[in-house]
Amino acid sequence: MATNNDILTERQRKCIPDVSFELVPIRNLVSNQNYQRPLSEGHIRKALDEFDVYQINPVKVSRRDGVNYVFDGQHTIEIVASESGSRDTPVWCMIYDDLVYTEEAHIFADQKKHVKPLVPYETFFAHIEAGDAKQKLIEATVNSYGLTISGTKAPNTICAVSTLEKIYDKYGQEILDATIRLAVATWEGETNSFSGNMLMGIARIKVAYGESLKEDVFKDHVGKQSVKSIIRMAKERRPGALGYSEAMMLAYNSKNKYRLSLRALYGGKISDPSDEEE
Repeated sequence: MATNNDILTERQRKCIPDVSFELVPIRNLVSNQNYQRPLSEGHIRKALDEFDVYQINPVKVSRRDGVNYVFDGQHTIEIVASESGSRDTPVWCMIYDDLVYTEEAHIFADQKKHVKPLVPYETFFAHIEAGDAKQKLIEATVNSYGLTISGTKAPNTICAVSTLEKIYDKYGQEILDATIRLAVATWEGETNSFSGNMLMGIARIKVAYGESLKEDVFKDHVGKQSVKSIIRMAKERRPGALGYSEAMMLAYNSKNKYRLSLRALYGGKISDPSDEEE
């Protein structure tokens, strides 16, 4: 009687690795090969904080001379050992019996060569499909201003998903809401007004000045500057979102009787005439 393996073509067989799967206690695994990167304690701590058994992948093991050498999954076994409190805990292993050391090193070096990582937009919407509260709240906040989140630039669309999540995580939903509100009111949905640096620049301003910042003044004064001119000025000031914050505050202070000190962007006083810039 023919088995499934008997009717596979030679081309199909070449696509199936010759491996077996076993539950192997962590204490019986060795992961100190020279080609491996050093263990990251930070990565292990973060994984333990967010431990999810469904995120555990099989550990790839080369069994040479009766020893189980881990060539992919050294962090996995340390995470499981720490979470379970015992190195007697077994993990699922994909066992290769016919590899030599140099082949292990080659596989380790190329293991991510053809892996296509998820972009932030794809990860965000996977969380939406999963019904995760944070991402659903961020999406609802964006939608409340007639905007959408997308992976492609378009009017009234935000692509800077990582920045939205960063603002939410660092400053909270109230600042995220105020940031989007100011961006919409000032530039009325212009595509580049929703870039990561622009949004984070506005968020920094809201955090630094609080109620001292008059949103109607921000809209009128900063809105007189095109997004392109803010970007150009920001690049002349300093790299990143802080340059955008400075550029917007210079526009805010222009011809404004009640200027706000740039020093506040760096934790200084909100109002200090000696620090004002033209």
